[in-house]
Amino acid sequence: MTRLSLVLVAIVGLLAGALGSTLLRPVPVTLGNDDIRAVVAEAIAADKAMGGAAIDPAKLNPLIETYLLDNPKIIDQVNAKLQSIKVAEARAAQKATIDAHYADIYQQPDTIVLGNPKGDVTLVEMFDYNCSYCRGALPDLASLMAEDPNLKVILKEFPILTAGSVDAARVAVLVSQDPKINYWDFHQKLFAVRGEVGAAQALQVAEDLGGNRVEMMVDMNGRKASDPIQKSYDLAKALNISGTPTYILGDELIPGALPIDQLRAKIANLRACGSTICPAQLAPAG
Repeated sequence: MTRLSLVLVAIVGLLAGALGSTLLRPVPVTLGNDDIRAVVAEAIAADKAMGGAAIDPAKLNPLIETYLLDNPKIIDQVNAKLQSIKVAEARAAQKATIDAHYADIYQQPDTIVLGNPKGDVTLVEMFDYNCSYCRGALPDLASLMAEDPNLKVILKEFPILTAGSVDAARVAVLVSQDPKINYWDFHQKLFAVRGEVGAAQALQVAEDLGGNRVEMMVDMNGRKASDPIQKSYDLAKALNISGTPTYILGDELIPGALPIDQLRAKIANLRACGSTICPAQLAPAG
């Protein structure tokens, strides 16, 4: 092993370790002299164990430091390459997880579908009626459906914030199963309610839109209302989803509300290359 090869192995080893926990939000890596010396010492020991010629760290370390000072951009180049590799690996793992639960995400018989049922792109949102971020994202969802005739939207009740959230979700499930009530109207009106949302608010909105309050009060405690919610809980556990809103779009899980322009861009990318981030966007700059 040449000294230059050893330098590169040391740098790559340190960067790979520092980036090991990075998924979709890379963290900048800073190399210090102590870091370099520690990693080089490990590399020398490994090289020696493999039968390489003995190298004196006291002589090699100054050479490495001089090389890095004379060529500082090499660290950025290796860092950028490793970041792109880690992002690609994380996205591949995420896609595999989504694919493994495809039927649970897209093909549940009690799925709430809005927009174009035959759309070429499907946006899934898991939400809670007491989630302020979900409420804030509602106008963007309405705009996306209005401007994109080929967008299919799937809504999944995922009540995790309060006991009232669970009750409201149970009523919402019943509303989605009642052909007399327009679910989208109910969804918007319930999000417009001030204060905490629970059974009383959800039942009132449903009744105002033509629902049978008494029947819903009876059915909301049965499996007809609870089974779809349990399926959302099971799906969230499988996908490691713990907050609302969470979007599932193509090969990506998106935690938290996302500005509409970013959602538009991801939808456009799905149509262009089959992924929310196209290959050119994954390549390191430079």
